[in-house]
Amino acid sequence: MKRFTRVVHENGLIEVIPIDFYDKLCLGQLRYTNLTTTHGRFELPEIPCNLDTPPDYIALYSQPCEYAKTKRTAVAFYQFDNIFDGKDGLYNAIRYNDAKRLELFKQRFSGVRCFISQDISLFGDVHIIENLHRIYRSRVVSLWLIHELGAAVIPHIPLLFSNYMKHAFDGLDNCSTVAFSTKGYVTGQIERELLTNTIRYAVDRLNLKLIVVYDTCGDGGETVRELFRYAIDRGVEVAIPNNSLKLRNQCADKHKETPDDR
Repeated sequence: MKRFTRVVHENGLIEVIPIDFYDKLCLGQLRYTNLTTTHGRFELPEIPCNLDTPPDYIALYSQPCEYAKTKRTAVAFYQFDNIFDGKDGLYNAIRYNDAKRLELFKQRFSGVRCFISQDISLFGDVHIIENLHRIYRSRVVSLWLIHELGAAVIPHIPLLFSNYMKHAFDGLDNCSTVAFSTKGYVTGQIERELLTNTIRYAVDRLNLKLIVVYDTCGDGGETVRELFRYAIDRGVEVAIPNNSLKLRNQCADKHKETPDDR
């Protein structure tokens, strides 16, 4: 394969320039995956995370005004995928080495020191390769945040189905800190069981010390402590940072009318 191209300048000089195959082949993500090791049958990139202190607030991707809410605010992606992973999202900017878009993301995240990795949606009724590729994309974005911004990235653990659960943890064996979200998985019995099964699998598979939970219930953490009892009973610290929706729900619960108030 041709690895160099020749450029003839106006003065007649010939310059030999290496061909950038990352750009030619739309493989810009290799600039970052080549900086780490890969693990498992599907060679998922490794993401290490070992935090001593959990974040105390979680700001969503669509809330730049909250990125500096506290000194230990973490930015997370607990929203619909098209908000953060559409055609103009960070992964595509990395893959196609879109310098203009990448600079905009650097400006957007300026000063952010901690992220929770992208909450890519996984499904039990789509092809396994689609789910695994979504996990891969999230890992690529995490590597960019680590190497370009010098930020810590807490791997988000999505709710996992049995047909690919064992692969989704490949590359996380050097993580003592992970994140979960309980939003949308509290009221339904099937969703609750899926969440608690994933928590149990994560605790048994990884050497966890800290779990950071994105929770929007206004009940003071009672629901989270119930759902994460398996982890708590095994000595894992479960942190529940505040977020805008949780604070709103706490305020709403506080002002609910009771029979005695009438």
